[in-house]
Amino acid sequence: MSVIKAENVQKTYNETKVPVHALNGVNLTIEKGEFTAIVGPSGCGKTTLLNILGGLDHPTEGRVEVADTNITDMSDGNLIDFRLQNIGFVFQAYNLIPVLTNKENIEFIMLLQKQDKKTRDDRAMELLNQMGIADKADQRPSELSGGQQQRVAVARALASKPKVILADEPTANLDSKSTATLLDIMAKMNAEENATFVFSTHDQRVIDKAKRIITLEDGVVISDVTR
Repeated sequence: MSVIKAENVQKTYNETKVPVHALNGVNLTIEKGEFTAIVGPSGCGKTTLLNILGGLDHPTEGRVEVADTNITDMSDGNLIDFRLQNIGFVFQAYNLIPVLTNKENIEFIMLLQKQDKKTRDDRAMELLNQMGIADKADQRPSELSGGQQQRVAVARALASKPKVILADEPTANLDSKSTATLLDIMAKMNAEENATFVFSTHDQRVIDKAKRIITLEDGVVISDVTR
């Protein structure tokens, strides 16, 4: 069962001045439960592709489906609602809300979805336990290490059981030990909850853990290997 389909996705910036072709006709399908890394040198288009797959940016040409829904021409308002229900995001810079506790950060998406308090509490504590930071529930992000903050960010992305989790360079700011812990947790969630992960990364540690490697070069898929 596919959760993402991209057909002839192209992205050009500065079309009226000096065109920059970030993506040049990308075709790919992501199946439910995959643990996929999109890799390639800086400037190859991997972050642009991830943003388009997540509805954070629009392609210049082509079509993107997420959860059997064509998001290509959706209005920004409809995209916000769609992302809320279907896509979890993990960013390099964590993007946690500093005035909320770690538990409240994890609950935030579920709160926007209007899930009841018990459901939010139970799911947040379940994830905090799985992340190994249940004792940090009532602290704020500033009281955590970078690796712990990223675990909260991953828990937030997983909280509402979205169709797919998109992670843009999630280990870029982490040391080796924190990276290994985080990757082990995400691989465990992939196995136990059949959570679908798509990473944009140049980190060899992420690449080594991934089950599928999609390589971009100059905005084109040059290799797609499942192992």
